[in-house]
Amino acid sequence: MSPSVPDLPIALPPVEDAAGVRQIVVTREVWEAKTRQHRARVADHAEAFVQRRSQNAKHPVWDFLFTYYSFSPNKLMTWVPGFAGGCVSAEGAETVTWDAPPMPARVQREARWVAQLCQNITSRPARFACHGLHEWAMVYKQSAEQVRHSGYDLRLSSEELAAFVESQTVCCTHFDAYRFYTPEARPLNTFNPTFETRQEMEQGGCLHANMDLYKWAYKLWPWIGSDLVADAFEVALMGRAMDMRASPYQLADLGFEPIRIETESGRADYRAAQQNLANAAQAVRSKLGMAAQALADLT
Repeated sequence: MSPSVPDLPIALPPVEDAAGVRQIVVTREVWEAKTRQHRARVADHAEAFVQRRSQNAKHPVWDFLFTYYSFSPNKLMTWVPGFAGGCVSAEGAETVTWDAPPMPARVQREARWVAQLCQNITSRPARFACHGLHEWAMVYKQSAEQVRHSGYDLRLSSEELAAFVESQTVCCTHFDAYRFYTPEARPLNTFNPTFETRQEMEQGGCLHANMDLYKWAYKLWPWIGSDLVADAFEVALMGRAMDMRASPYQLADLGFEPIRIETESGRADYRAAQQNLANAAQAVRSKLGMAAQALADLT
């Protein structure tokens, strides 16, 4: 970030006008610089998805960030300071005032839930033993026509893939990954994660729990501000690329060289990448937890 553009502090209370509307005042110079910087971080992926959609084209890796995750490309590209911003002004400078929309009680409840999830994940040990087998469990004992990305070859035959999955410890703790397992794969999983046990089961080594920082951040937008959403989006990008590189799909022609978890060296590579992702995610999780708690505490 340019030194001339201040990093707006988390949880500085916004001012209120006479009608009680919460407002953030930012110099126009800062607003425009922040807007440019934000678009530079997210626009390539957002605009590419919009273009593919207009052409009825699909991408097996990046579309997930706009289809499974439901934040619109336009919202993702829009910068607002949110309540995490402060009043940044200078005497005589032209300013922009952002009137925050009313925050429903539902959003405050979600903010409290997100803050608790962030705290829970941070407080428990991260696990680095799953080796990305969830994508394999999602195609376990399926035919080539049944798999989700049927336009792309699998790196192993159906029989080889099944044998490999059965030779490993399948230990996914993430409900939204586990629920996409094939019926035959579910009994192989060490855990039985459910929607209701998310707070108790999610942990910081989980690729999907780290990607989901993006979901929890955008659910609190615009009040949480766009900088934190972009931070979480970048973690989701990192996680999605890693996820599909470790998947059984052959995607090298798209630039995604496989992490060959079917080999011992590949599993070591996956653990190293998983640790890097967890480190990046934890920095964002800490900020998200504080910002979510600040929203939950607003009166």
